[in-house]
Amino acid sequence: MTQSNESHSSLPHLFSPLELGDLTLPNRIVMAPLTRARSGEDRVPNDMMATYYSQRALAGLIISEATVVSPQGIGWSQTPGIFNDAMTEGWQRVVDSVHDHGGRIFLQLWHTGRASHSAFHGGELPVAPSAIAIEGDHSHTPEGKKPYETPRALDTDEIPGIVDDYRDAARRAKEAGFDGVEVHSANGYLLDTFLQSKTNHRSDQYGGSTENRYRMLGEVVDAVTEIWPADRVGVRLAPNGSFNDMGSPDYREQFTYVAAQLNTYGLAYLHVMDGTGFGFHELGPAMTLADFRQVFSGPLMGNVDYTAEKAETAIAGGDAELIAFGRPFISNPDLVQRFANGWPLADTAPMDVWYSHGKAGYTDFSPYQPDSATVASS
Repeated sequence: MTQSNESHSSLPHLFSPLELGDLTLPNRIVMAPLTRARSGEDRVPNDMMATYYSQRALAGLIISEATVVSPQGIGWSQTPGIFNDAMTEGWQRVVDSVHDHGGRIFLQLWHTGRASHSAFHGGELPVAPSAIAIEGDHSHTPEGKKPYETPRALDTDEIPGIVDDYRDAARRAKEAGFDGVEVHSANGYLLDTFLQSKTNHRSDQYGGSTENRYRMLGEVVDAVTEIWPADRVGVRLAPNGSFNDMGSPDYREQFTYVAAQLNTYGLAYLHVMDGTGFGFHELGPAMTLADFRQVFSGPLMGNVDYTAEKAETAIAGGDAELIAFGRPFISNPDLVQRFANGWPLADTAPMDVWYSHGKAGYTDFSPYQPDSATVASS
């Protein structure tokens, strides 16, 4: 479906190109990482996933669903991995399909940490910086939802091995043909729990101070940028989030420090969940993109509860270079065309199909069909 330049006139900044190093994005609309649980229990990406991502290839950039870097990182049923050859080859088929449809795609690297369950690990407890359990909600295990367990605190000498897992996953992502990678350090998963004082009570070099809590993320970014140039690496943070029982009283100090450290790398972008619609910890005012702009000079990506109009305003005002859209992409594979032409969005699919493992609610959404009057006036 073609789009006229006139159709972009109300969103000129959102539809302007952006250079991320030597990668050109044709627009600033990013498909956010969305867990969809379609990879089967072998966690190998499949043809259904290739169809799903290629349907959304008009996004300026696609960020893949969270993808586990190791067996230890598993914590959600039927989510993909990137730690063996079959997974790498499966992802290569997905990437090739996206590229064949003109798209660009980064792989999001994930370790679920304490948000996992012993059901995934032969009875062994999930790992975390400290032995502090998630309160409330349940883990998504192969046996259904189960209450979260108190995780095992990682020994200091185990951490370099986890950093190596990220390095190896980044290498496999390059072999699979991805355009870059994003390090998932948000939403109460392993790296986020190292960052935050609520979940990190360590007394070694990985805890006890703002600087030490950042250390593991820094080591992971160092490892990943050994494989990829920094301008093909993004990092995701959730400074305002309460998901997975997060939220620390010193969040402003911690995340300001983290962003300042990440600013030294020349990253592709910093992906900040700056909205409050994905669980808000209410410990103080939300950190905004403007807060991060004070310490991070590279491209900023906003996320959570953006409309096309809010995205245009954020980019036009200099607060962001990119805006990620999550749930709207579930039921609007043609989201970019809808924004471009001012067409209405389909209702968000019900949650019972988000993780339902089949094609229904995944690849069966229809693109918008404008009537003749709409076509004539566009």
